[in-house]
Amino acid sequence: MKKLNIFVANLSFNELGNWETLETKPKERGLDIRNELLKFYENYSANLMHLVVYGKESLDCIQSLVERLFSDIKNTEQRSLKCPSRPLSREHLQLLVKAIPISEGDYLKITWPVTPSIHFYKEGPCRYLSHLIGHEGEGSIFHIIKELGWAMNLMAGEGSDSTQYSFFSISMRLTDAGHEHMEDIVGLVFKYLLLLKESGIHGWIFDELVVINEMEFHYQDKVHPISYVTNTVSTMRLFPPEEWLVGASLPSKYAPNRIKMVLDELSAESVRILWESKKFKGSTDSVEPWYSTAYSVENVTPSMIQQWIQNAPTEKLHIPKPNIFIPKDLSLKEMHEKDRFPEILRKTPLSRLWYKPDMLFSSPKVNIVIDFHCPLASHSPEAVISTSLFVDLLEDYLNAYAYDAQIAGLFYSIYLTSAGFQVSVGGYNDKMRILLDAIMKHISNFEVKPNRFYALKETAVKDYQNFKFSQPYRQASHYLSLILEDKKWPLVEKLEALSKLESDSFAKFIPHLLSKTFLECYIHGNIKPDEAISIVQEIEDTIFNTPNSMLKSMSPSQYLIKRVIMLENELKCYYQIEGLHQKNENSSVVQYIQVHLDDALSNIKLQLFSLVASQPAFNQLRTVEQLGYIASLSLRSDYGVQALEVVIQSTVKDPSHLDARVDEFFKMFESKIHELSDKDFKRNVKSLIDSKLEKFKNLWEESAFYWGEIEAGTLKFDRVESEVALLRELKKEEFIDFFDQYIRVGAPQRKTISVQVFGGEHIIEFKKAIAEADPPKTYRITDIFGFKRSRPLYRSLKGGPGRITMD
Repeated sequence: MKKLNIFVANLSFNELGNWETLETKPKERGLDIRNELLKFYENYSANLMHLVVYGKESLDCIQSLVERLFSDIKNTEQRSLKCPSRPLSREHLQLLVKAIPISEGDYLKITWPVTPSIHFYKEGPCRYLSHLIGHEGEGSIFHIIKELGWAMNLMAGEGSDSTQYSFFSISMRLTDAGHEHMEDIVGLVFKYLLLLKESGIHGWIFDELVVINEMEFHYQDKVHPISYVTNTVSTMRLFPPEEWLVGASLPSKYAPNRIKMVLDELSAESVRILWESKKFKGSTDSVEPWYSTAYSVENVTPSMIQQWIQNAPTEKLHIPKPNIFIPKDLSLKEMHEKDRFPEILRKTPLSRLWYKPDMLFSSPKVNIVIDFHCPLASHSPEAVISTSLFVDLLEDYLNAYAYDAQIAGLFYSIYLTSAGFQVSVGGYNDKMRILLDAIMKHISNFEVKPNRFYALKETAVKDYQNFKFSQPYRQASHYLSLILEDKKWPLVEKLEALSKLESDSFAKFIPHLLSKTFLECYIHGNIKPDEAISIVQEIEDTIFNTPNSMLKSMSPSQYLIKRVIMLENELKCYYQIEGLHQKNENSSVVQYIQVHLDDALSNIKLQLFSLVASQPAFNQLRTVEQLGYIASLSLRSDYGVQALEVVIQSTVKDPSHLDARVDEFFKMFESKIHELSDKDFKRNVKSLIDSKLEKFKNLWEESAFYWGEIEAGTLKFDRVESEVALLRELKKEEFIDFFDQYIRVGAPQRKTISVQVFGGEHIIEFKKAIAEADPPKTYRITDIFGFKRSRPLYRSLKGGPGRITMD
């Protein structure tokens, strides 16, 4: 039988607790926690449960399967558990809570209890209000506080899983200046709510939302089956059967009185404000018992809110203008090209265009990727952080203009890469060129706005500082990347460079960055070849061929290539370091086994081993030995270098012990591989083939695959077919020989790094570990950069026989 995707919805609870909540306190009350859990199980009843089955089998087959698997679930006619309709009483309202977070950064959240809009899902009152309050265009709350340098983001909307109560919240991340103007920001929020009341409810805004929601619903992309059944089963709890596939996606009934009702609930009389900042240290008077969060509570009266409104900024607030990005033409282009794979349509000294028409999804959408290859983007820590800040500022400058495009189903992103930055635009093709043109003009006419530069720099500094609070396994992964990759800079150096960066030196760097640029372009979707060529020509004209353009062409010899160090056979390297936040008791190990550079036959053998070993590794390391909550074995690829990676995070054992247990797992698993039956081998091979032959779900999945081949330089557009063909011919003896050669402990070509991060619970073990002598065939890395300089590099996949290079 083919694989079915099944998801069951029922009562749920969070996996959260400790010895005190699950043992000590229940015993003090004379309760046996196991008996209480069994009593709770009595609430499980078929009449309260929902089931969605997704599969290719016939309805009769699926019905038979469901009856066989689920018919024993009893219907005890239980009633659904109800929560109080108003969990907050009067003393819980008109409050300001000041709390001290663990990480750097100031946050503000304004919340009101509201009538759940699930009761009015056809009218969508909270959808209408969140659209306006959370808007980011000119005249919005966010646009004004952003321009004043007070906030970095803003989100607004309703959130609750209950039909009995709900909350409407406005959340934002504040700058240091925003922290000093919290009262002005809250006053501005209430000023905007007053504007909405005075200007009335607008039918044309609701109509725009209806059009956008209908487009989004009717042209929604296919998602993975597990996501689809999860979303569907969730709607079954809340909506009548005829709405199970729609839910609240399609509000259609314009009800201004209902919207006004919820708007009136966003009042000073029922507000709750949560304000988080480390600046409150020494001024709080309470401590939350479970996470030891320091906080204090103050009253916020309507008269205080009124005073804040009067003192709020006088900048002009107004509702959004009509959205020019809502597509009018959703027709499908007639495609004559039947090419299965992307092809090069155009090549100049400035750019190369890869093109593929949509032949699978019949959707009026297109995906465009413009890769700006800038070799001066990563030659120093200063260059990396300046390029990153350039990308952040571009998105910041575009935000007010492009926000309407995102609402209308046109999405863009600008993000840092190892050799520059990329612009990605996707969505309905009708108004795509308007958005793309605006992005390119912002790049070619880039100017540094000092107020925004310093606001984003402040946020970037805090984000770097917050890395020390990240989980130890993430820290270990960072150190591993630092060891493996050439031209990668440590966080401490980037933070130091960022702290010293000023707007004038940054302004001088940008022309330098863009003075050597080559564009790798990929256009895929509902678009004809001549249109694709026209787009790239227009991009070249906009950013290269204007009199004062900063962007200049790049010679082939300047093409920047990222490479990975080659480890030594039969040598185990290890890097041991203290965790950056010693209050975190967790320690972690990441054991990395480097195997080969991208090669179809080696790829399938390594993938097959990962498939065979990942579940047994999880079972042995987490379930049986209970070493830690996080335990996994998976594949890893760094610029085409394929490897295995085993991750464990633990409070019970130190990283040296964890690493030894990983080695023991591989020793134990050696016999499993050698004793693998023909039947199990063929079953696993078939499972891997089936996963490879799984069809793309949407245009974005297909684009991601082909762009990945272009970006890596491999250009193996037929990768799936070639690897499946090799899998069908693979012999069990070849697979076992591959394991014995590269993966087995002591294998002649085993190349390993163990990165070990010691948390606060294991400092004694850390001091002992670094004092120990190195065992045979091991190497202790004490100087990451000295170690990297001593190792050869794998060749790059960009270039060489059969590859297309810039020249």
